Amino acid sequence: MKFLSNFQLLGVRTLINDVFVEHAIMLYEQETCRCRQISHCIYCVSIESFKYFCLSFMEIFFVLFIVGQTLDAGRNIVFLIDGSDDASDKFTAIREFVASLAETFDVGKEKDQIAVVQFSNTAAISFNLNTYSSTSEVADAVRNLKPKGGRPQYIGQALQFVRDSIFTPSVRSRQIGHVSQNLVLVAGGRSRDSPRGPANALKSMGVAIFAIGSRLTDPIEMEAISSKTDYAIAVSDFHDLKNVHQSLMTKLMGGRQKGDREVDGTGFKRDIAFLVDGSDSTRRGFPEIRDFLYNIITNLSVGVNNDRISIIQYSNVAVTNFYLNSFLRKEDVLNAVKVLSHKGGRPLNTGSSLQYVKENIFISASGSRHKEGIPQILILLTSGKSRDSISEAASALKKSGVLIYGIGGKYSDSYELHTVSSENKVLSLADFSELPKIQTQLLEAIKAIPSYNKKEFIAQSERQRKDVVFLLDGSDGTRNGFPAMKEFVQRMVERLDIAENRDRISVVQYSREAEVHFYLNTHTTKEDILDGVRGLKHKGGRPLYTGAGLQYVRDNVFTASSGSRRLEGVPQILVFLSGGRSSDSVDAAASSLKELGVLTFGIGSKGSDSRELQRISYDPNYALTVSDFSELPKVQEQLLASVQAVPIPITPTSPPVTGMCMAELYSTLCLVFLLNVSPFSSSFFFTLFL
Repeated sequence: MKFLSNFQLLGVRTLINDVFVEHAIMLYEQETCRCRQISHCIYCVSIESFKYFCLSFMEIFFVLFIVGQTLDAGRNIVFLIDGSDDASDKFTAIREFVASLAETFDVGKEKDQIAVVQFSNTAAISFNLNTYSSTSEVADAVRNLKPKGGRPQYIGQALQFVRDSIFTPSVRSRQIGHVSQNLVLVAGGRSRDSPRGPANALKSMGVAIFAIGSRLTDPIEMEAISSKTDYAIAVSDFHDLKNVHQSLMTKLMGGRQKGDREVDGTGFKRDIAFLVDGSDSTRRGFPEIRDFLYNIITNLSVGVNNDRISIIQYSNVAVTNFYLNSFLRKEDVLNAVKVLSHKGGRPLNTGSSLQYVKENIFISASGSRHKEGIPQILILLTSGKSRDSISEAASALKKSGVLIYGIGGKYSDSYELHTVSSENKVLSLADFSELPKIQTQLLEAIKAIPSYNKKEFIAQSERQRKDVVFLLDGSDGTRNGFPAMKEFVQRMVERLDIAENRDRISVVQYSREAEVHFYLNTHTTKEDILDGVRGLKHKGGRPLYTGAGLQYVRDNVFTASSGSRRLEGVPQILVFLSGGRSSDSVDAAASSLKELGVLTFGIGSKGSDSRELQRISYDPNYALTVSDFSELPKVQEQLLASVQAVPIPITPTSPPVTGMCMAELYSTLCLVFLLNVSPFSSSFFFTLFL
């Protein structure tokens, strides 16, 4: 009996996942999902729809049965690689790339079969589909390949050769047994003949063509050869082929990459602006930046109804090279990128440039489709620290729904980059020559951003809200450490998305008694809150009554009159910093905060009681310890990640059965699929445990 390999199971999982996701999206668009939050919608169906879905199980299992047979039947993969004189110095990298791909497949007579063809002015078979019967044999044969030699490159002629000599009628007959036909082209330069006719002939035969090109190839030509736009992949140099390994494998498996959702059958919709450091300090690295932009855009689906691109350079001032609606064809965008010239100038004013982008790029007049709910993406490339303040402009962009990716060189400021960027959207490099190393990572992150409608956008904005209270030990024992505590709060605030309808902040000090510096509804802008934090004075006093301080916060800060939005379902977060052991009991107050739904994160110094800190914290894992408050920056990222990952609480309700949210039933409903998808089984089982 045959069993599905891990490789094949991935295909099945992808199919199952796609079925669930597409069904959830359908329900959302029909407004039958009660929770109306997109993060829940992926896992939510109404009970009526769930019944309908159950009735469709036999159809799904039938599909899985066929998939199991299809996956077991294998694939034919032909690698058509550039063996010309022009690619001789890159041939080792090409050879290793093909070998590493081959090692991923399950090669055998009734499984996957691999062939390699080299081309230059002519084409020649290195080995055919039935030459080797094991994965190791194929990998060894590839690693022993010698470059064919010759020039120039005739890709059209090579494609025709593959059609006539490899994908013969006997090979194509394997398609009856559900064998997929795949061709992977690796080309190092522009073709001297037209490849379109032979490529179309292969496509009409059912061959899926993937085209990988370098900076010397014509991206339009690569797209014309490929079966789909996103089957054309560009690298700046063949030594970077390893960076596209996973992306190509995902496509060869037949699974869509996570988040890749087609819109109107034409591609993907995103508005993407590149804000590029064009100051004097990037003059030498600008060719690498330009190549990076070219390769990223080559791998996007650019068009009037797909992705739109804008490029802005900045130094002391910002200048638009082209707007989102300046060019609506990929060819025109790429041509504009090719001729980009370095702006120059100093100093580096990142803050005013971010504000420029908000006011001049992400607007309807410049081609932005933000009102249609199209994702707005800003990719910042910077080499140094800004001379002006960046926090207000970055916050304003995020509030307007712009997702910001920050890419920094070795002289950029890490804290500044994290402040500008959206959560987990920072990439750092030693030098801009390393940009190709992050190309695939950035592309996959961009493509994982789904298009959403306006309702989803609003729902997403609502989910980002948090009420955060800082309770600071202001007793005599923390006098020396208080400046570090204040600096820590300031840095935390810098990283949060402050606004009346987003994150709200309160700061309270305590020793023998508690004192509010400002409530959750006192300040509505980040700058006002930062001014309030900078103006904090150490309270002083003894002894330390932590229990009373916690109870005070519960009774006076986490209330609607003080700006708390607990009753609206907004997460309530308490960040507690203590320098010593409490002189009163903390248990009752800590329990009452937990009962209220407040998530308490405790941070203590060496003088605090670690067990007491764990009892106060919502979860023992939420308790953090530093030897001295000067070491607070070491736990900042860990705390921020925990705060940002706080789930939205679901208010317990007892709704009628129809329309119940699966997320609310999760604790009582377990759905288990027991699938046998071997080609010898015709039985399928599923069990519901209620």
